[in-house]
Amino acid sequence: MATIAPLAQERTGAPQRAVVTGSDSGIGRAVALALAGGGVDVGVTYHEDQAGAEQTAAAARELGVTAVVRRLDLTDLPAAAAVVDELADELGGLDVLVNCSGTGSATKAVELDFATWRSVLSVDLDGAFLCAQRAAARMIAGGRGGRIVNITSVHEHAPRVGAAPYCAAKAGLGALTKVLALELAEHGITVNSVAPGEISTPMTGQDDADPREHPRPGYPLGRPGHADEVAAVVAFLTTPAAGYVTGASYVVDGGMLLMGPQASERLTDEQWRTP
Repeated sequence: MATIAPLAQERTGAPQRAVVTGSDSGIGRAVALALAGGGVDVGVTYHEDQAGAEQTAAAARELGVTAVVRRLDLTDLPAAAAVVDELADELGGLDVLVNCSGTGSATKAVELDFATWRSVLSVDLDGAFLCAQRAAARMIAGGRGGRIVNITSVHEHAPRVGAAPYCAAKAGLGALTKVLALELAEHGITVNSVAPGEISTPMTGQDDADPREHPRPGYPLGRPGHADEVAAVVAFLTTPAAGYVTGASYVVDGGMLLMGPQASERLTDEQWRTP
């Protein structure tokens, strides 16, 4: 057992600099602060909520690290991905990328207009690819290895009515994660995905709600998750302790996905057909 720690740190030491996209609120903010709490300097990005991003950065600085902020508009591709390089330059390098920016829709596929389809795919898949591509190039040039973590969703693994582009993008990002894991392993870069279920965030209309106050009888753990619970898994994957983990998808859903057949056989109406 004495040889495990040196092996885990052979190619990649403790991370020093990270970029977390979509870190103005929710899971992205929790991830940025979890990394900052471990002494990692962070690049914070936002699309519209600059004030939220500045709040994230201020909270990170209170933890004793450097934090810088940039706007990242993943509807403006491929140009927008240059923000990864800008943040890496300002931080003095890049060890970790967490792709957390995302959007969705709530329209059945036969009623969905192509512009909405492309918009969701652009942000959730194209944007993540381009940011990962930029980050990987910086990590390879730096020679220290690195970590890429893609925030997907339980819908990387299971469908949802009304979410065709979101599910397609997240499933695609899960597959991209595995390809990147194969291609980047020789450079000491690991690539994993984290797939949250229902988490108390602005995206689910539960901005920092206490999940214990919102029972979910259909989930084995009986409640939504908290953003900090997702961030803890992401933070682990960025450490030397996770040096032998790559190409994996970590589901953080309170057991939701396990309920498929058991939950469906107990439905008494067809409301599930409505987005």
